[in-house]
Amino acid sequence: MRNSIVILFLCVTSLMFSQQKDPKVLEREARKDVREGNELYNQLKFEEAEIAYKKALDKNPNYAKASYNLANTIYQKNKNKEAVFQYDLAEKIAPDKMSKAETFHNMGNAFMKEKQYDKAVEAYKNAMRNNSKDDETRYNLAMAQKLLKNQQNKDNKDNKDNKDDKKDGKNKDQKDKEGGDKDKKDQKDKNQDKGKDKEDDKSDPKKDKDDQQNKDQKPRPNQLSPEQMKQLLEAMNNEENKTQKKLNAQKSRGQKIKQEKDW
Repeated sequence: MRNSIVILFLCVTSLMFSQQKDPKVLEREARKDVREGNELYNQLKFEEAEIAYKKALDKNPNYAKASYNLANTIYQKNKNKEAVFQYDLAEKIAPDKMSKAETFHNMGNAFMKEKQYDKAVEAYKNAMRNNSKDDETRYNLAMAQKLLKNQQNKDNKDNKDNKDDKKDGKNKDQKDKEGGDKDKKDQKDKNQDKGKDKEDDKSDPKKDKDDQQNKDQKPRPNQLSPEQMKQLLEAMNNEENKTQKKLNAQKSRGQKIKQEKDW
């Protein structure tokens, strides 16, 4: 019985070792998966390419090319937040400065798509630290800094407008209160002179008609004058032009997406 148990243990152990592949075999298979992923990527079959790169990483988690190419594939699928996460992983195992620079550059592009200009600026700066001669990255960095400044100016303007609106609302309430007190006083004076006005109106109906017309023609306090309407329209047009300029400025040319080949 004891001998049977020993033999069974040896058989199980041998089976387990036979199922474990040699690391070099796994590396060759991972390279094959990356080549397959690249072919699918070039055919714009990003779903299939993503699967191939993940298979390569399952066999070799520290495979830098597979990690970088997977990030690019996710980026092409417009999953920018997920792409940023994968770029971060790829950067950590990138073998050299040029690889790190390209990874940070593409990470900056993903942040730009999300309009996270502050993070895009930092990513492009990291790319420049690893490759200071890259004009494409330098251009994108300048663009991100400009858009970040515009974004901050807009936020400051919105905050100022909100404060002004609250102030105007408070002033309007105070004015309405003062107007109410004045109306009460006018009503009291009107009641006191009611008998006299009635007698005067009876003796002079023409005057009453003229007074009524003048009363109807009294301007409303909240009504805009033609000049104010013109200024308002000009302000709206200027704001629309600013918005269009911001949209045009967002056209960044920094698409450094480039797959790593593994022959």
